Amino acid sequence: MKNFWNELPKPFFVLAPMEDVTDVVFRTVVAKAGRPDVFMSEFTNASSFCSEGKGEISTRGRLKFLKEEQPMVAQIWGKNPDEFEKMAIGLAERGFAGVDINTGCPDKKVVKSGGGSALIENSDLAVELIKATKKSGLPVSVKTRLGVRSADEWRSWLPILLKQDIVNLTVHLRTRKEMSVPPAHHELIPEIITLRDEIAPQTKLTINGDIRDRVHGLELANQHPGIDGLMIGRGIFTNPFAFNNSPQNHNTDDLFTLLRFHLDQFDKFRVISPDLPHDDLRNLRKFDPLKRFLKIYVKGFPGAAELRARLFECKTTNEIREILNGN
Repeated sequence: MKNFWNELPKPFFVLAPMEDVTDVVFRTVVAKAGRPDVFMSEFTNASSFCSEGKGEISTRGRLKFLKEEQPMVAQIWGKNPDEFEKMAIGLAERGFAGVDINTGCPDKKVVKSGGGSALIENSDLAVELIKATKKSGLPVSVKTRLGVRSADEWRSWLPILLKQDIVNLTVHLRTRKEMSVPPAHHELIPEIITLRDEIAPQTKLTINGDIRDRVHGLELANQHPGIDGLMIGRGIFTNPFAFNNSPQNHNTDDLFTLLRFHLDQFDKFRVISPDLPHDDLRNLRKFDPLKRFLKIYVKGFPGAAELRARLFECKTTNEIREILNGN
């Protein structure tokens, strides 16, 4: 199957997969503000995908994407190789351009189940999962962290991944223990590039962690020419125009216009019937989680905190629109 990673510009930019954030609604908003080169889904559990009933239904909203989002990569997690193989084949049938395996999630429930960053301490299983996923024919990439407790763990962990002939390795430059609290270890980039070049020069290397926007990413790539891609996660909450060619040249009016667009997209994709056919199933999110995005748009001007407080009391998108319109 075609490996789209080889056709991307250098450096390319990726929107990080984020739980309860990067669904089709928010990805559409990001594309409007400034499109990344690669989109990824929220990370989706392989066991849920392979189950019937409630679990299988819950994955449909997570895996909903539009044809204009291509190349679209599904990020998956779990611990069962057979389920990874079955899911990857199913993803190929759904039209995904690639599969990304999550070996870095620090969530306690995910780790306790044996998935995410638990795989850093179970490298044999991680290798099995990669091999099983490859059977789908889709390009297989991996997203991980430096280690579990110590940043030096990358020296033994990353070589294992690089020896699997994956198409792209995304390294979040923190450990599981560090979560997202201390600064990312950008000082390790040169050594990680050298390691990649020695073991798997054909594998793309994407850097994640404290990358603010496209301009910052380009500066980092110019400083370290061995970087192939930059992944932006939390930076999109600081600036929804992060992938724009001029990420800082946007004012409050631009933010409010984007917020209204976000509301429109939420209404467009919100579930309207549990009996919708598979391909037409809408976003399964309820209204309240939408409020978490308000801090992206309503900020940086006198009275912003008070306005956010009013908007948090709303129960519908129309109520938010009325307040924004001065009613």
